[in-house]
Amino acid sequence: MPIVNIDLIEGRSQDQLKNLVKDVTDVVAKNTGAPAEHIHVILNEMRKDRYSVGGVLKSDEN
Repeated sequence: MPIVNIDLIEGRSQDQLKNLVKDVTDVVAKNTGAPAEHIHVILNEMRKDRYSVGGVLKSDEN
C-alpha cells in the first residue's frame, strides 16, 4: 500500500487538487504495480502565514 504525502501552500482550486491526486495515483500505480485502490495520497495544505522561505512568511510576500 503506497502512501504519498504532498505538502503544498494553500490556494489551489478543488479541480486542481482532484487532478493532482489522480495524476499522482496513476504514476505510482504505473511505477509500482500497486492497484490504484490501494494507493493513498495525503494533501497537507499550509496557510501562507504558517510557511516561510528565507525567514520571510509567504503571506508577507508581494
